[in-house]
Amino acid sequence: MQEIKLRDEYIKLGQALKAAGIVDSGVTAKLVIQDGKVEVNGAVEYQRGKKLYDGDVVLALGEEVRITK
Repeated sequence: MQEIKLRDEYIKLGQALKAAGIVDSGVTAKLVIQDGKVEVNGAVEYQRGKKLYDGDVVLALGEEVRITK
């Protein structure tokens, strides 16, 4: 499991996918999210701008990422 450290109060889902290296661009992030291949805290998420906070867990394309402060 990867960890992303927050610099601010939150990070948006698309940015988190790029920061973790799961996708290589915002366009790819958008497509992966729209296709329902991303879960946030166990629920499928379709909003690229979903705000992620400390403790959130993202599962995308078989990779898990935890958001930490």
